[in-house]
Amino acid sequence: MNKHINLTSGEIASLWTVYMNDSMSLQVLSFMLKDLKDEEIKPVIQHAYDLSCSHIEKLTAIFKKENYATPNGFAEQDVNPNAPWLFTDVFCLTYVNFMAKIGSVTYGGLLSMSTRKDIRDYFTEVIHETTILYNTSLDIALEKGVNSRHPYISVPKETDFVDSKDYLSGLNPFQDKRPLNAIEISYLYMNIMTNSIGNKLCLAFAQTSPSKDIQEYILRCSDVAKKHVKIFTDILKEEDIEVPEVPDISISNSTTWTFSDKLNMFHISLMMQAGIGNYGTASAASQRSDLMLNYERLSLEVAKLAKSGADIMIQYNWLEQPPGIKLRKKLARDKEKS
Repeated sequence: MNKHINLTSGEIASLWTVYMNDSMSLQVLSFMLKDLKDEEIKPVIQHAYDLSCSHIEKLTAIFKKENYATPNGFAEQDVNPNAPWLFTDVFCLTYVNFMAKIGSVTYGGLLSMSTRKDIRDYFTEVIHETTILYNTSLDIALEKGVNSRHPYISVPKETDFVDSKDYLSGLNPFQDKRPLNAIEISYLYMNIMTNSIGNKLCLAFAQTSPSKDIQEYILRCSDVAKKHVKIFTDILKEEDIEVPEVPDISISNSTTWTFSDKLNMFHISLMMQAGIGNYGTASAASQRSDLMLNYERLSLEVAKLAKSGADIMIQYNWLEQPPGIKLRKKLARDKEKS
C-alpha cells in the first residue's frame, strides 16, 4: 500500500504560482489568437495557448487530489473578446518567446523546490515543453528576420587573467573604466529587450484601461521602463557598441477596454518580478562596480514601484493571497471564544 506524501510548502507555493501565471496567459493568448493573420506565427501562439490549457487541466487535477483549494486566478471575464486588435503579429511572437524565457527560468527554480516525484515529473515536463516553445518561436522569428541578436564582439584568440584590482573598479570619475566584457554586454542587452517589451505592454494596458488611477500607475511603469532602456543603451554606446534594433513590437491605437485592470496589474507585477530577478543576476555576474551599483539602484526603484502596484491591488481587492500558515495565537484565541 502506497503511503500518501503531503505536499511541502515549496510544492504548494510552486503549484499556486504556475496556476496563477497560466490562468493569466490563457486570457492574453486567447485574445491574441482571434486577430492573428500571419500563417507562420499563428501556430506558435496556438501552441502556447494549448500548453497553458494543458497545464491548467493537470494542475486542477492535482488540486482536487490534494483537497487544495483551486486559486481564483483569471477567467473569461478578464478579457473582452469583442475588443479590436491590440497587438501586431510580430509583437505576439516576441511576447510568447519572451514569456517562454521567463517560464524556463521560473520552472527550473520551482523544480528545485519540489521533492515529491509526481510534482518533479510535472515541472520536468513543462520545462521540456517551454524549451520547445522557446526554440520554435525563436526559429520563426529568425526565419522572418524579426529577431534581434545580442551585439557582436570579436571572438577571443587567447586566454587571459585579471592582473589588477582595477578590473573591478568603475566608480571613480577621474579614472578610465575598463571596457565591458562579454558577460556584461549580454546582460545589458537582455535588460534593454526586457524593458522594451515591458514598455509596450504597459502602453497597451494603459490606453485600454477604463480607470484613471490605473492608467496613471501603468504609465509610471512605462516611464521607468523607458528610462532603464536609455541607461543601459547609453552604457553600451559609451563603448561604441552598436545596439541592435528591437523588433517591430508595435501595438494598435485601440482604447477599447480589453483586459481587466486586475489582469493588467498582475501581469505588470509579474514582469517587474522577472525584471528584479534579471537585475540581481546581472549584478552578480557583472565585475565592474559601476554596473553593480546601477543594477542595485534600479532594482530598488522597481521594487518601490511594485509596492505601489501591490497597494493599488489591495485597495481594489485584486491581490490574491498565496497559501500560508495560520496564526497560532489567533487559532488558540478563536478556540477559547467558541
